Amino acid sequence: MARGKPPRHRVAFSAVVTIGGTGVMVLGALLAAALAALVALLVRRRLGPVHAVLVAGLLWSLLVIAVVTLVPAQWGTGIVPAETRSPTCSWDYGGPAPEGFWVLGGTQRTLNTLLFVPAGAFGVLAFAGWWAWRWIPLGFAGLAAYSIGIETGQLALARIDRACDVTDVVDNVTGAAIGVVIGLLLAAVLRPWRRY
Repeated sequence: MARGKPPRHRVAFSAVVTIGGTGVMVLGALLAAALAALVALLVRRRLGPVHAVLVAGLLWSLLVIAVVTLVPAQWGTGIVPAETRSPTCSWDYGGPAPEGFWVLGGTQRTLNTLLFVPAGAFGVLAFAGWWAWRWIPLGFAGLAAYSIGIETGQLALARIDRACDVTDVVDNVTGAAIGVVIGLLLAAVLRPWRRY
C-alpha cells in the first residue's frame, strides 16, 4: 500500500453521505411544494386554476409521504449492516412502532394516519366530477398499494434504518380513507369540477 493512502475499506465508508432527520424531511417537503407549484403553473391553462392546484396538492402530498417515510429518521444513521436488519415485515399489529416520532409530537401511529389524509382528500378533489366518481375506489386502492410499496422499500433498504410493519399499512390506509371522506364532503360543497 502506498504511503499516506488510507486503507481501502475506510475510503468506502468515508464516501458514504449520511442524510436524514427532521431538517432533511422539512427541506424535502419544501422542495416538493416548489415542484408541485411548478406543475400547477404548467397545467393551469389546460385544467383551469382550481384543478391545477388540486392536482399539485395531490402530487405534493404523495412526495411528502415518500420523503417522510424513506429518508432516515435520524441524522448520521450510517451503514446498517444487512445481518442486523429484520429479514421480514413485522406482523405484530401495534408494534414495533415507537410512541414518539421525529417530525412532530404525538404517536407514530397517529402521524402515519395523518400523513395519508391529504393524499386521500386531494385525490378525490382533483378528479371529482360526475364522470370520475367511479375512479375513487381505484385511487383509494392506489394509496393502499403506495403504502405497501413504501413498507416493502423500507424492508429492502437497510441503509435507511426503517422497519417494515403491517401496522403502518393499516394506519396509512385508515388515513387515506379519512381523506377520501373529507374529499367527498369538500367536493359536495366546493364542486371543483365547475369552471371558474
